[in-house]
Amino acid sequence: MSQFARYIGIDYSGAQTPTRGLKGLRVYEAVSGGAAYEVLPPPSPRKYWTREGIALWLAERLSDDIPTMVGIDHGFSFPLRYFEQYGLPLKWDAFLDDFVAHWPTHHPYVYVDFVREGEVGQGSLRQGQTRWRRECEIRCRAKSVFHFDVQGSVAKSTHAGIPWLHYLRRRLGSVHFWPFDGWEVPTGHSVILEAYPALYKHAYVLEDSTPDQHDAFGIASWLRDADADGRLKTALQPKLSASLLKQAKVEGWILGVE
Repeated sequence: MSQFARYIGIDYSGAQTPTRGLKGLRVYEAVSGGAAYEVLPPPSPRKYWTREGIALWLAERLSDDIPTMVGIDHGFSFPLRYFEQYGLPLKWDAFLDDFVAHWPTHHPYVYVDFVREGEVGQGSLRQGQTRWRRECEIRCRAKSVFHFDVQGSVAKSTHAGIPWLHYLRRRLGSVHFWPFDGWEVPTGHSVILEAYPALYKHAYVLEDSTPDQHDAFGIASWLRDADADGRLKTALQPKLSASLLKQAKVEGWILGVE
């Protein structure tokens, strides 16, 4: 029997500002036993989703009593080396507070590059290095969350998306953020977690779609199917050493990585 009733896949983008409609922001949703379909933004002059719009929509969507799993394609935290470099507490909530204070990429009219270049915020006090990688990134050969300006990079989307996780964390007290709140999601609760489309999308075909649509579709479809056939339970409890389980509750983990 499935633990969740609804599955949302989000392919993210860190381009431009948080209030600009972006073609690369795509949202797909599925229910148990149903095909994943694209969720379009509310009617407005903007044709595409904004980062702010997705956060507000998720806050509303997850405020009901329907157990929902949300997979988002960007990093949720940084490598342990980053915490050590800046003397940060090894706690995700402290990391979120500190990041938002230095990288205010959720503010109107703020590009990620504005913070990188020192025009806004205090990003120069919280820089990472491309050789710093989380253990989950090493295992699935994903790029570092600090590897900007290369094809396949998630650095910009991660730096743009983390403040909205901070927003949702504060708005949705009962929602489980995996694995920071624990590896097991309580029955009846919704969960938000980090997804990596390359792990799932090749099992699904979506005709006449953009790569971003296919990524979001693949996330939602895999979550639905994995919950139905038992793979999700295994994915939520990866076989890691005790020390790595502890490390991953700081760095985060990508669903499906062993």
